[in-house]
Amino acid sequence: MTLRVHNLSVSLDGFAAGPDQSQDNPMGVDGMALHQWVFADRSDTEHPDADQRMLDLGTENIGATIMGRNMFGPIRGEWPDYGWRGWWGEEPPYHHPVFVLTHHPRPPLEMVGTTFHFTDDPIEAVLDRAHEAASGKDVRLGGGASTVRQYLKAGLVDHLHLAVSPVILGAGEPIYDGWDVSTFERTETVGSDQVLHVVYRAVR
Repeated sequence: MTLRVHNLSVSLDGFAAGPDQSQDNPMGVDGMALHQWVFADRSDTEHPDADQRMLDLGTENIGATIMGRNMFGPIRGEWPDYGWRGWWGEEPPYHHPVFVLTHHPRPPLEMVGTTFHFTDDPIEAVLDRAHEAASGKDVRLGGGASTVRQYLKAGLVDHLHLAVSPVILGAGEPIYDGWDVSTFERTETVGSDQVLHVVYRAVR
C-alpha cells in the first residue's frame, strides 16, 4: 500500500492555487488556469492522450482519499452548521472513504458512494486509518497544497505527480516549501499541448 499524489496542477512559479480563495473563486485569483488541461476536449477515446492517461492513473487501485479542509470547501474556523456538503453535489467523484483534515471535526457525512470523515488526528494516524479503510489498495492524497506539503515534509508520500501548467501566478499556495526534494527521483516526464507531467517516486 502506498500514498500517491496525482494530477497536482502547479504553476511555473510553484503555486497550486492562486491568492484569495473563496466559495465563488475556490482556486483563488487565476487559479483555474492551472486546470484547463483537465477540461480539454478528449472526444478521441480510441487514442487517449498523455493527459487522459495521467487522469486515469490517478484512479487506479485507489481505496481511500485524504484531503485538506480547503479542498472540501471554503468555510474556515468553526462550522456554522453542517449544510456545506462539498463542491461536488450529491454524487462526489469518490467511490471510497474520504478523510478530511480539519481543526474542527464534525460528524461523518454519508453521500452517494462515499463517506467523508472529518478528523483532527495527527497526519500519521489519519494515514493509518486510510490504509485500513482502503482494504489493501493505495491511498490517494488530494489537496490543498498545505496538506500535500505536510505529508511530503513527514516523508510519507511514495508517488508524486505534478502537472506543471504554463501559468505564472505570482502568489498563492506554494507547493515546494518545507520539504527535501532530494528525497525523490524523477521516473517520467511527458508533455501535451496543455501541460507538462512530471512523475517522481520516493527514495528511501
